[in-house]
Amino acid sequence: MYLKDSYLKEFQTIVKEVNDKNIILEDTIFYPESGGQACDLGSIFNEKEEFKVLSVKKDQGKIIHVVDKEGLKINEKVKCVINWERRYKLMRSHTAAHILSAIFQKETGALVTGNQLTPEKIRIDFDLENPDREKLKKYIEIINEVIKRDLDVSVYELNRDEVEKSNMSKLAKGLPSSIKVLRIVKIGDVDEQPDAGTQVKNTSEIGELEFLDYETRGKNNKRVYIKLKEKK
Repeated sequence: MYLKDSYLKEFQTIVKEVNDKNIILEDTIFYPESGGQACDLGSIFNEKEEFKVLSVKKDQGKIIHVVDKEGLKINEKVKCVINWERRYKLMRSHTAAHILSAIFQKETGALVTGNQLTPEKIRIDFDLENPDREKLKKYIEIINEVIKRDLDVSVYELNRDEVEKSNMSKLAKGLPSSIKVLRIVKIGDVDEQPDAGTQVKNTSEIGELEFLDYETRGKNNKRVYIKLKEKK
């Protein structure tokens, strides 16, 4: 459900599997840690009590919700509520990261070699040799100007061969070979790339980015840190 509607805050479903504190639901709004994006947190409620969701992960195609205590039963109806403040910040960060990778590729030709999105900051690794701190700050200024254009963010699907022909991917390692149809996120006229994360609907929701720092993680690998500025 998190990919069908990233703005869904609550959802009712049924418990499908239980293994101690590991819960699998029939469907879920909880995003599992994946693609560098941190997982959602929140709560699962049955008729009697609340079970806090401590982490969400993927394992062999299943989404596992790790809760704080035992007690949920198979076939039990439950209400799921995500920590919306955390989710929304991750959505804003994820869309910002797409713009960041698009601008860096345009300005330097660099591809993404790794990333991590948390509520506190955004970390992206690029195959850059010798970046200049002032140039990096300038790129963030360019990204902030793009954000201010209030660009719509849309989603569609495309066959793998079409994606590869168009060179949409910003990943240095390429795309997973097992995926034949990819979910594409389009941000106005600025970027189109495969993605399986949660996104905002318009860049106006992101706010402003702040450059934090960068560090060398190898000869051709530079790690850039940015964060969302707090909205006034």
